[in-house]
Amino acid sequence: MKRYLNPDKASWPQILERPLFNAADLTGKVKAILDEIKSDGLPAIQKFTEQFDGVAIREFAVTEAEIAEASQLVDAELKAAIEIAASNIQRFHASQVTELRKIETSPGIVCWQKAVGIEKVGLYIPGGSAPLFSTVLMLGIPAKIAGCSEIVLCTPPNKEGKIHPAILFAAQLVGVTKIFKLGGVQAIGALAYGAGSVPKVSKIFGPGNQYVMAAKQLVSIADAAIDMPAGPSEVAVMADESANPAFIASDLLSQAEHGPDSQVVLVCNSEKLVDEVEAALAKQLAELSRMEIATKALDHSVAIVVNSEDEMVEMINEYAPEHLIISMNKYLEVAEKIVNAGSIFLGNYTPESAGDYASGTNHTLPTNGWARSFSGVNLDSFIRKITFQEITKDGIQNLGPVIEKMAAAEQLDAHKNAVSLRLKSLE
Repeated sequence: MKRYLNPDKASWPQILERPLFNAADLTGKVKAILDEIKSDGLPAIQKFTEQFDGVAIREFAVTEAEIAEASQLVDAELKAAIEIAASNIQRFHASQVTELRKIETSPGIVCWQKAVGIEKVGLYIPGGSAPLFSTVLMLGIPAKIAGCSEIVLCTPPNKEGKIHPAILFAAQLVGVTKIFKLGGVQAIGALAYGAGSVPKVSKIFGPGNQYVMAAKQLVSIADAAIDMPAGPSEVAVMADESANPAFIASDLLSQAEHGPDSQVVLVCNSEKLVDEVEAALAKQLAELSRMEIATKALDHSVAIVVNSEDEMVEMINEYAPEHLIISMNKYLEVAEKIVNAGSIFLGNYTPESAGDYASGTNHTLPTNGWARSFSGVNLDSFIRKITFQEITKDGIQNLGPVIEKMAAAEQLDAHKNAVSLRLKSLE
């Protein structure tokens, strides 16, 4: 990790810069693939699956027999763990359901709002170097609670044309309606346009590499909504003398192992703590199966020492991390000052991996600074809210003159006339 001691504020943006590919070059490559999928459909996704995943697939849909076989291959203890996590995620997201309330805004005028599930949603589940079956729970459960009628899942196949059994087990557990052996840009294109047996959906969810993220943003221009713009995974840790260096190191590594383009940031008030964390990093890194990946991520990660808690808060709000761990004495007090973060983990005994798997909160979160303007995935992500209004005769007589006056001032005569005709009919 690069180390900075009390850096000048003017240098903060450069210090906190994310590691990204050349966006222009990336977008051009992705657009070419999407255009071919849009025009050619099934042959295009077959071509790109063979090119990028190294496997020739004729029929992408997963069969009931494959799901049943996969369920038998999942260890009983892992099944139990997935079911406990699903229960917690279900409980937390079900608590976000709001009751319908009718409001009389003025006499004779009643307004209300109704939540309706998006009919067709697509869930993208990364499955390359790490099959993220936990993401199936994070996306499938709120989709089901929201009442989405069609929940379509795409995930990359392995070299044998199969999907990791835990992904299939989780998918059937949460009520996914269709599953396809399809990954990368080709999966996003198929979900956005429809291709072969893959249906076109209205909104696409899920994390992925920068190619997947670029594809999501491109299709969101005109073809399908997306959950949020995003980039590689990241974590920031705020720490003081009460923090445990080994815990901090473990949290930094838990994000670094996601991919070589992930980023981890430590902001603290002690250079001694940085020394202790770096020693713990070296020790723990040597024991990781994904050591090479984590090492590359650490190469562009930073440890920053500042003088005060206020500076720590200001720096974190400027960075707007996907995940924020606050390992400080007064963590609740500090947390109240944070306004830009995807998800916050409080105290020494709340690892970020709890949110990734089983505490109940959603792990699909805004990265790359998008926490300044986007929430993480939640129940509202899967619903639309339709407003209603009902006006009685007394209501239009009371409010009509107000509408007439405003419409006339905007020189919209037809708007005014729609009210005037009703008022005259009641004379």
